[in-house]
Amino acid sequence: MSTRIRLRRVGRKKVPIYRIVVTDRTAPRDGRFLEVIGTYNPRATGEQMTLNADKAREWLAKGATPSDTVESLLKKAGVIAGS
Repeated sequence: MSTRIRLRRVGRKKVPIYRIVVTDRTAPRDGRFLEVIGTYNPRATGEQMTLNADKAREWLAKGATPSDTVESLLKKAGVIAGS
């Protein structure tokens, strides 16, 4: 099974809030997931992201690949090295 770390939308209409989830690569965007490792609120004025860095590193070590957006969020959080 190939896993992916990506965003799952949970906010209401025109107010997006995303959960950072680990899911099977073939699952739909808002479909079944394995674990929630954080949240991301792009409209927040204060802290935009909460993330369990230990779980993120654990899933990356298991071979999960982050989406482009999640990869940039993980770099901001210091989970993976930024280039």
